[in-house]
Amino acid sequence: MAAITAVIPRPTSYAGIWGWMTTVDHKRIGVLYGMSALTLMLIAGIEAGVIRMQLATPDSGIIGGDRFNQMFTMHATVMVFMVIMPLSASFFNFVIPLAIGARDVAFPRLNALSYWLFLFGAILFHISFLVDEVPDAGWFSYANLTEKPFSVNRGLDFWSLSLLVLGTSSVAAALNFVVTIINLRAPGMSLMRMPVFVWMTLITSILLVLAFPVITVGLIELTMDRNYGTNFFVPSAGGDPILWQHLFWVFGHPEVYILILPAMGIVSEVLPTFSKKPLFGYPFVVFSGIVLGMMGWAVWSHHMFTVGLGPITNSVFTITTMLIAVPTGVKIFNWIGTLWGGSIEFKTPMLFALGFVSLFIIGGLSGVSHAVSPSDFQQQDTYYIVAHLHYVLFGGSIFGLFSGIYYWFPKITGRMVNETWGKINFWLLFIGMNVTFFPMHMLGMNGMPRRIYTYAEEFGWGDMNMIASLGYIIIFLGMLAFVVAMLKSLRGERAGHDPWDAPGLEWSISSPPPAYNFAEIPKVDGLDQYWIVKARAKAAGQGDVPAEAHVDPRTIHMPSPSYWPIWIAAGTTLIAGGILSHFALSFVGGIFAFIGIIGWSNEPPAAPDPHHGSQH
Repeated sequence: MAAITAVIPRPTSYAGIWGWMTTVDHKRIGVLYGMSALTLMLIAGIEAGVIRMQLATPDSGIIGGDRFNQMFTMHATVMVFMVIMPLSASFFNFVIPLAIGARDVAFPRLNALSYWLFLFGAILFHISFLVDEVPDAGWFSYANLTEKPFSVNRGLDFWSLSLLVLGTSSVAAALNFVVTIINLRAPGMSLMRMPVFVWMTLITSILLVLAFPVITVGLIELTMDRNYGTNFFVPSAGGDPILWQHLFWVFGHPEVYILILPAMGIVSEVLPTFSKKPLFGYPFVVFSGIVLGMMGWAVWSHHMFTVGLGPITNSVFTITTMLIAVPTGVKIFNWIGTLWGGSIEFKTPMLFALGFVSLFIIGGLSGVSHAVSPSDFQQQDTYYIVAHLHYVLFGGSIFGLFSGIYYWFPKITGRMVNETWGKINFWLLFIGMNVTFFPMHMLGMNGMPRRIYTYAEEFGWGDMNMIASLGYIIIFLGMLAFVVAMLKSLRGERAGHDPWDAPGLEWSISSPPPAYNFAEIPKVDGLDQYWIVKARAKAAGQGDVPAEAHVDPRTIHMPSPSYWPIWIAAGTTLIAGGILSHFALSFVGGIFAFIGIIGWSNEPPAAPDPHHGSQH
């Protein structure tokens, strides 16, 4: 084994590109997740622009039907699995150890592996563009349209195998955060003293661990149907296409809460900070999140009201879908209660949080309208559903995540947010989002089906589609404003350790934080611990509380960098790539992964420091 571990010189410090490739520091991994997800958002946004250009006018011929199918499949798949989820993971990585008073996550190398699996899975997915075999059956890929007679190229194989790699990444990360939150909280931080964002991360991680095995079964069956002659979803051979829908949506509806709960957690941190008062009804916000996670498993068939499950099944899922609106409403009223009577500061993070609340209410109301199975028969597969989806996931998840970007930007970079460009970014996105997606409610109720690439002028859908396409241009300008805001902020004034006068432990240390996070693990006396510390100092006449003093990092044991996570992730992705091309590649990938696993298992937790012996 010594021979294997000696193949590449083992790094003992972070330096240059190699330092980023071998890092196991949760903060650096969070930055990698965030930058990768924002890059993929740009790609998905361009795909959305192609869709809106095609639909702007009747009888348009900018792209054909096949390319249109590819565009909406790529756009939706990337936004769900490669933008919203990894952006959430970015905050999980950077913030959670700081928020609970820990020096790192429980399994730093597993954390690095989860990132590299995500990145290589996303690259594998986009190789389909390079070989012009792009998936074209939607982000849901309903059987039996996914079978070989209806999709003869390898596009859907790229889709299913990439999602298997991405799912492995998500489960690895989720297990890591469950263990981290349960075991590494600072002394005194009981469960009911955890910040709401930590709670939402815990619930999301549990949902990921339980939900992804379901879609994994479906993806394996789909791959076997397409490549090895099985007939799980082929009705002519005794298979059942509806089985795919059950497998997909048993995963897919908990997935909705995997996408929205992190944004709810962020908003629950931002609103109290900029209202200068504690979160109203903290226990209700926490338990409503738990209820959402539990009830998310009981509503999947509201995606299947029109497939013929029968009146009893439809009635049951109508009731459960109506009931799940209750914990969501509880959160909304608690957020409004937090604002009530507060000393509100309309900083950029606060604007995005308020935008989240208002847009998510609209999305929730449209969701209730098609939660009732009879009305869903009219709304199903129309642009009304597209409007609802985007109000929840763009107006909801993306606005919440942007709130988090601006809120923790000073902590991540040590620089203050450029408020002028941040507010321009908010207003362009807020206006553009409503101009784009609100007309889709009317288009849907006027009968425009989703997933059509053109339409005749006599249907009367042209004006609303033109408005929606103009709205996309406003959103695009908003994204350009975001890039400008980030670049200007990186050159902006230096941020102190606590620029927002915030309540969380992460604001008690320097910005950006040192590699070891806390020189001394803090002790927690209650909810909003840093507000408690500052209130005590003010009562004692001590003025501002300084950031925790730095110490020599060599005196604190921290895990060393490792090249094995990227090695194993590359091997795993080669295994999937071999199924797409030649089994010899899978064999090589398997050897790579095996060597990586053996090397990892024999790797010491920290390399000896030449100056400090075993202290490092």
